[in-house]
This record gives sequence, C-alpha cells and structure tokens, in this order.
Amino acid sequence: MEDRSTVDRGASAEVDATGALLAAGYRIVERNFACKAGELDIVARDADVLVFIEVRSRRDGEHGHAAEMVSAAKRAQVTRVARIYLLAREPVFDECRFDVVAITGGVVEIIKDAWRSTS
Repeated sequence: MEDRSTVDRGASAEVDATGALLAAGYRIVERNFACKAGELDIVARDADVLVFIEVRSRRDGEHGHAAEMVSAAKRAQVTRVARIYLLAREPVFDECRFDVVAITGGVVEIIKDAWRSTS
C-alpha cells in the first residue's frame, strides 16, 4: 500500500496542475479516469485538441526533473488507457495529444506533446 503522504502529495500536485492548465487556457474534461489498465490523471481540451495529461512532481530538482519520471512503460500505459477512454467516452475530436505537467520544487511546467502514440 502506498504511503499516505505520497498519495496526498500526488493529489496536491494534481490540484496545482489543474490550476496551471486552467490558467493556460485548457478546459478540464475529467480527472482521474480509471479502468483496469490504469488511470489518466487529467483529460482536458486545448482548443480543439483532446489532451491526456500525466502529472509528476518532485519536491526539488536534486534527483532530476519531475518530467524524467515519465518512463517509457508509463507512457505506454497512459497511451493504452487513453485508447480505452476514447472507446468508453466516444468524444468527437480529430486530434489528441499527450502532455506532461511537471512540478519540480514548486515550479509548474506544462510540456505539450510530450510523446506521441505509435499507432
């Protein structure tokens, strides 16, 4: 089981990320979509693009930038869950993308188009 403080920090990071995304003009569609394959932290719209957003945070940059925590395995999992989301919700979007909100030492950075789906 996860350490409760880790869960609390994650929830706090998602709140901070949501605020930054709203300030940047995103519209939040859904938070914490979950299925057997995993979870999407945030689903949002950026103009006419549906965006799947992974949120990562680190207290400081001593051990690297928060964005470095999004491994290839995590990207593959988020991509799988995004496909399930599209089937379940049937949104009408011509374009989707994957962004990361990285919070390192309290500094929030939105990384647009952080990776692309290979299929």
